[in-house]
Amino acid sequence: MHTRMSSSEISLPSGSGSGPGSGPGPGPASPTTAEVGESTGPTLEVTARGAKVMQGQLIRRGTPNAAIRFGIRGGGCTGYSYVFEFSDSAPRKSDHVFEYDFGVRMYVDPKSMIYLDGTKIDFETGMRGHGFKFDNPNVKNDCGCGESISF
Repeated sequence: MHTRMSSSEISLPSGSGSGPGSGPGPGPASPTTAEVGESTGPTLEVTARGAKVMQGQLIRRGTPNAAIRFGIRGGGCTGYSYVFEFSDSAPRKSDHVFEYDFGVRMYVDPKSMIYLDGTKIDFETGMRGHGFKFDNPNVKNDCGCGESISF
């Protein structure tokens, strides 16, 4: 199931902006570490284009070395919604930590990882605007607004 979320609608705190729509093609940006302390585990893919936009948002915020916390929050039309937040602190001990192209680091809490495992994040531009696209194999239904999902 594909869900598309405009970068201007993502819950990134102040100064996040929409980010550049250009950059490398949509090829995957493989994580350099799957999980802290483990060699195998859940997967979360971010394309090079998606990673470049995330890096641009971190730079505009003035914290290029910060991470992005990605998760699932209850709410929305169909039960859950995706959440992106800046994280200036170290990962929590139980977090899954992923690293992508352009030095982008992403933290995911264990409960969210259950629903996010196998998700591919891309950034798309088109006639209907621009935003992050989530291709999550665990989603059973999504709503028309493109911001809410169910499992």
